[in-house]
Amino acid sequence: MSRETISQSISIVHPINLSHGKNAEVWDTAGKRYIDFVGGIGVLNLGHCHPAVVDAIREQATRLTHYAFNAAPHMPYIDLMERLTAFIPVSYPVSGMLTNSGAEAAENALKIVRGATGRTAVIAFDGAFHGRTLATLNLNGKVAPYKQKVGVLPGPVYHLPYPSADNGVTCAEALKAMDRLFSVEIDVNDVACFIIEPVQGEGGFLALDTEFAQALRRFCDENNILLIADEIQSGFGRTGQRFAFSRLGIEPDLILLGKSIAGGVPLGAVVGRKALMDNLPKGGLGGTYSGNPIACAAALATLDVMTDEHLQVWGSRQEEAIVRRYQAWRAQHLSPYLGRLTGVGAMRGIELAHADGTPAAKQLTQLLSLARAAGLLLMPSGKSRHIIRLLAPLTIEPAVLEEGLDKLEACLKQLD
Repeated sequence: MSRETISQSISIVHPINLSHGKNAEVWDTAGKRYIDFVGGIGVLNLGHCHPAVVDAIREQATRLTHYAFNAAPHMPYIDLMERLTAFIPVSYPVSGMLTNSGAEAAENALKIVRGATGRTAVIAFDGAFHGRTLATLNLNGKVAPYKQKVGVLPGPVYHLPYPSADNGVTCAEALKAMDRLFSVEIDVNDVACFIIEPVQGEGGFLALDTEFAQALRRFCDENNILLIADEIQSGFGRTGQRFAFSRLGIEPDLILLGKSIAGGVPLGAVVGRKALMDNLPKGGLGGTYSGNPIACAAALATLDVMTDEHLQVWGSRQEEAIVRRYQAWRAQHLSPYLGRLTGVGAMRGIELAHADGTPAAKQLTQLLSLARAAGLLLMPSGKSRHIIRLLAPLTIEPAVLEEGLDKLEACLKQLD
C-alpha cells in the first residue's frame, strides 16, 4: 500500500497497516494479530473500542456531532467540565477549558500564566516532552528530531536537570543547577512558571524525585511562580491512580490533560485554580473544535469507568506482573542488554544498556522488529531511544498481559 501522499517527515515506528482492535489486541490488514503495548502512545488506557466509550460515541453522534462552544454552549461540554473538575484531586476550586490535544492545552497554559503573572520566562526540564507545536517545541528538553531545522523558537525558556532515581540525577544536583540558573542566567522575578511531568513519558518513564517536587512547590510559592504539571501521558490512571502528582505530595497550579481523557477520541484540557483560569479577557480562550460534543461524550464515558477502585485494581495487577517478570529476567541473566526498570505503578519502562551503562539503542531497534514479528507492538523512549515504554491498556486481560510479556522475554533472549 503506497504512502507517497503522506509526508515523509512523519516517522513510523511500525511499518504495518492496522485494521481493527479490541482491548489490548489489534489486527493488521493482512489479518495478523498483535498484542498492543503501545496503546496509541498512552491514549488507550481503557483499550481499543471500550464498549462504554463506543456506545457513548454512537449515541451522541445521533444527537449533535459538533458545535463550537464559544458560539453556543452545549451540554456535553458543560457536563464534562463538572465531572472533570470533580475528578481532579486538589483542595482548591477548579475550572478549566477543553482543547483538541495535550499540546494545545500546553499552549493555552502558557497564555494563562503570562496573563496571570505578567511574566514570560518558563523553566522546563531536560528530557521533557510537551508537544510538537511551535511553543511546546521550545519546552521540550530534547533537540533531535523535534527542534531541528525549525529556526528560532518562542521564548524565553530555560531547562534544568530532571531529578529522578531512574536517571541518577539527585534532588541536590537539580537544586544546585536551579540556584546557578537564577544566579547566572535569569532573574527569578522574570519567571512565570515551571512546567514538569510527574513521570516523564518521552524521556523514558522517569519518576520525579519526591523531595525535589516538594522543594519546587515551596520555591514557587515563595517567589510567586506558577507550577504546571503535565499529566498528558501520566494521567487518567496510567500509574494506577488518577494522576501521578498525587504521589508527590504536592498540588500544581495548572494541570495539562490529554491522551487517555476520552478513550481514543482527540481531546485535551487545561485545568487549575479558578482565579488563574479566569484571568484572561473574554475571548482569550476557546477554539472551533475544542470540546467537540462526541469527544465530550467519550470522555464522560471514560470517567464513568475510571473509578478509584478500578484504577487501583488495574494498576496493581499490571505493576505486579511487570515487576515480577522483570525481576525474574534479571535473576536469570536473560539478556546482557537488560538494564533498569523505570517508572512507577503501571507506567513502566525497561532500559536496554551495555555492560558499561551506555544506551543500547541498536538493540532496542532490533527488539522492536523482533517483537513485531512475534506479534507484539512496543514503543521506544528515552534520549537515546533505548527505553521500552510499556503502555498496555489498564484493562488488558491478565492472560493477554502474560502472553505479551512471554513474547517480550523471548525477544530479549535473541538480542545480539
